[in-house]
Amino acid sequence: MDDFSWLRLPAPEAARRLLGCELERTLGPDTLRVKIVETEAYSQDDPASHTFNGRTPRNAAMFLSAGHAYVYLSYGIHSCLNIVVGREGVGEGVLLRAAEPLEGLETMRRLRGQDGRALTNGPGKLGQALGIEVGMSGHDVALPPLRLIAREPLAPERVVVTTRIGISKAAELPRRFYDAESTYVSVKAKRP
Repeated sequence: MDDFSWLRLPAPEAARRLLGCELERTLGPDTLRVKIVETEAYSQDDPASHTFNGRTPRNAAMFLSAGHAYVYLSYGIHSCLNIVVGREGVGEGVLLRAAEPLEGLETMRRLRGQDGRALTNGPGKLGQALGIEVGMSGHDVALPPLRLIAREPLAPERVVVTTRIGISKAAELPRRFYDAESTYVSVKAKRP
């Protein structure tokens, strides 16, 4: 079993480290697997973070040890999956914004009603494609039905760092990371 010591890092470092790692979701008889290609970092000192004002019943999972899931609803309908990182008791997490499907495409297509890039190229889309539910918040991602699998870090030249998307507070912080070679990234940075 993974102790996730490799995720006991500040959120921006962990967000970069999660790129290229895989998620495996067991859903009934189906196994769904994706490669993480886009992340965003959130920490307790960050006004855009759900933990900025301290621990609440809603965000309690973010204060668990590294390697737990924190799931919240965006706009009351989209389940968004975060991986808890950093030290236990400090509210830090990484939003999984996009992933590349590797296994279980038919099930993902059925859950999303979409195909191609639109299958998993956004946090709500990814949550829907993997059947993620708010009740999974606090789940240890070393265990089924949702497992995080470590992979080698991406080469630094493949990682693009930009500002986060869809937030109004601390929007200028460079805390979004993505794989420059992936076609599943939600929004690629404009080239100068």
